[in-house]
Amino acid sequence: MEQISPFAFVTIVTLISGAVGTGLGGVVGALFNSDSNKTVSLLLAFAGGVMSAIVCFDLLVEAVEAAGEASGAGVWMVAGAFAVGVAVVYGLNLIIDRKTRGEVPHTHDAAHPQTHDDLDELIHADHLNQHIRNNDSRLSLVVAGVVMACAIALHNIPEGMTIGASFVVSDDLMLGSGMIMAVLIGLHNIPEGMAVAVPLISGGMGKARAVLITAACGLPTLLGAWLGFWLGDVGPVGLALSLGFASGAMAYVVYGEILPEAYLIYRSKAPAFAAMAGMVLGMLLIFG
Repeated sequence: MEQISPFAFVTIVTLISGAVGTGLGGVVGALFNSDSNKTVSLLLAFAGGVMSAIVCFDLLVEAVEAAGEASGAGVWMVAGAFAVGVAVVYGLNLIIDRKTRGEVPHTHDAAHPQTHDDLDELIHADHLNQHIRNNDSRLSLVVAGVVMACAIALHNIPEGMTIGASFVVSDDLMLGSGMIMAVLIGLHNIPEGMAVAVPLISGGMGKARAVLITAACGLPTLLGAWLGFWLGDVGPVGLALSLGFASGAMAYVVYGEILPEAYLIYRSKAPAFAAMAGMVLGMLLIFG
């Protein structure tokens, strides 16, 4: 039997991580039509901790080594790509937030934190649900759905880039950092899928259709994986830039969104310990 190509392998694994992971969350949301703030918070914090370890101790190290092969100023090249990754995701999120701010009453309350305080708000599912509750026009629902899809894509594309670039530097496709990152992002997509499916079903959509839409929201991960894999495969400079950009984008998602959100969803010390446990596991996976 002919061995599968690395590109095809990355495509299959990313589809499972993105679409299946998000779709599984949709199934959970459809079956129970509710979520546990504590469970979601701890899962997000734990995944954020592992992602932090892999980005800091693996991907950025690989990026600097790759850049060093092409230029004496390799660290500066990676730092610049990292900063661009942070700026792009932050800027696009800021645009979406400003366009949708005020559509949901609690988001413009003076007591509301200056960040997203639940998963529905992070991916703008709350805006779609608000339009459904108000019986707004079909056009309003379509626009809200597009906004939600864009918000999810902003997370999934850099996550996919991280998967693709990680596979480039993995000596073993099955056991390397690419597979580890794919599994972690798949786990992270489960609560995200719950957050998409629950408001859709609560608004009257059929469960099967809601699950299919939820799974489709994970497809942008594949685009990111192809981009990360292609850039990482064109040479040392491409690999350094791809890893640096993806690491910066992922770092913003983790530190600017996932961890603050985890603390706000479940206000205790538990998310902090979950994040630290995730970092320890990440180090064990990298250096063990």
